[in-house]
Amino acid sequence: MSRLIMEAEKTGGGLPPLMPDLYESLTEPGRYGLVGSRCRTCGCLCFPLDAHCPKCRGGTDREVVGTRGTLYSYTVVRTKAPFGLPQPYAVGYVDLAESSLRVFGLLDPAAIGSFEVGMPVEVTVMPLGVDNEGRRCLRPVFRASGDRHERSNP
Repeated sequence: MSRLIMEAEKTGGGLPPLMPDLYESLTEPGRYGLVGSRCRTCGCLCFPLDAHCPKCRGGTDREVVGTRGTLYSYTVVRTKAPFGLPQPYAVGYVDLAESSLRVFGLLDPAAIGSFEVGMPVEVTVMPLGVDNEGRRCLRPVFRASGDRHERSNP
């Protein structure tokens, strides 16, 4: 059984991840990283994981591309939520501290009123919504972080 599935069982009561290899549990308890890929030919990073580089179509290797970052922009969506997400829900772009990537993702629904552009965030995983077959699942989300760090993309 993969470490991802074992962690899912611990954190989500046996719920499966939304999709395999979207995130992984790190060695430090309660810490997660987004999984992407690095091209073996040109070094390009991408998220999510892809077998081929989007720039040169070379082969890639699996790599954790980020665990924390800076909230670049966000919005709170107050219309009917898809896939069983809470209403309202928030989404945003995050500049990952460990790479040059800006990724789009869900934001912690418990903190809807406290997001600010430029705030430090970190990846966590929580039971949230349903998958394409209507089953409850675990999703990576960004939550506020106590860390103070420089923005990766000035």
